[in-house]
Amino acid sequence: MNFETRIMEPGQIEPPAGEIPHLHLPDPRTVFSRRAERFSTLAQGHPMGGFLALLEQVADLQQDLLDRFPWVALPSPAQLALSREHGLPPLSIHGWERDPAWREGFASLVEKLRGAKITAETARLLDGFLHLTPEQLEQQAARLLNSDYAGLDPALTPFLAAALQTYWVAMAARLGESTFGPGGSPFLCPVCGSRPVASVIQAGGAETGLRYLHCSLCAAEWHMVRVKCSNCESTRGIAYYETEGGKGAVRAESCDPCNTYLKILHRDKDYDLEPYADDCATLSLDLLMDEAGKQRSGPNLYLHPGNF
Repeated sequence: MNFETRIMEPGQIEPPAGEIPHLHLPDPRTVFSRRAERFSTLAQGHPMGGFLALLEQVADLQQDLLDRFPWVALPSPAQLALSREHGLPPLSIHGWERDPAWREGFASLVEKLRGAKITAETARLLDGFLHLTPEQLEQQAARLLNSDYAGLDPALTPFLAAALQTYWVAMAARLGESTFGPGGSPFLCPVCGSRPVASVIQAGGAETGLRYLHCSLCAAEWHMVRVKCSNCESTRGIAYYETEGGKGAVRAESCDPCNTYLKILHRDKDYDLEPYADDCATLSLDLLMDEAGKQRSGPNLYLHPGNF
C-alpha cells in the first residue's frame, strides 16, 4: 500500500479571524453516544469490524455511565484560580487525586458489558478484571495515563480507558468551559494535561477551517493554528500523508524536525468524523507512518501500542 504526501508552507497557516474560542468542552449529553454511532458506521465491512463493534458497545456504556455519574470532588475556587494564574490544567493527570468513583464506574461498565454480545474470550477477560484489587486498578490507571505501556495489561486497556475518560468528562462538564484558561503548553490539554488523540479541522459556522486538538482523555478541544507541529510547534518540514485511494478526510500530519505525526481529521470532507472512532478505523495509516519511521505523538487510550 502506498501513501501520498503534500507539503504546505507556513504562509498557508490560517489567519485568526476575530476572537477564536480557545477551548470547547464536549457535550456530556452526546459525547459517547455520538462516538458509538460512528463506531457502528465504521464497523460495517471493516477488516477490524469485530473490534470496532466491541468499542461501539463500550462507548454506549460510557454514555450510560456518564448520564448517571455520581457527584465527585472538584478543585476548589482557590485551586482553580491558581491554575489559571500559572496556565496549569486544574484536573491534571499528574496532580489530581482520582476519586474512587472511577473504579466503581469501571466495575459497572465491565458488569454490563459481560451481559452484551461479546465473544467467549472477551467474557473470560472481563471476569478476570472484576477480581482486580483497587491498588492494582490504580497502578494500571497510572500507567495508562503516563503512557507506561511496558507495565500495562493490553487486554485491560480499552476498558480502563473507558472508565477514566468518563470520569474526566464528568468533572470537566461540571466545571464548565469558563473555568479553564489557556494552557501553558500548546501541546497539552488545558483541562487535564493529556496529549491529543488527533486534531480536527472544523466545518460549519464561524470556526470553519480552524484546527482544534482533541484530548485523548477528557475529549476537550483546544485551538492551535494549522500547519504547525502539534508536538514541537515547528512550521518547517510539515507534510501530510494518506493511504492510497483516500479521500483526504483523515490524514497524518508529520513533522521532520521532531520525527512525529498525528492524524488530522477534515470535517469539511466528512462532517460525521469522530476523533476516537476514526482514529481506530484508520490503523493502516499508523502502520504506514511506522514504516516511514515516524513516531506517533499522541495516544488513543483504547489502544495498547503492542496490539497493532
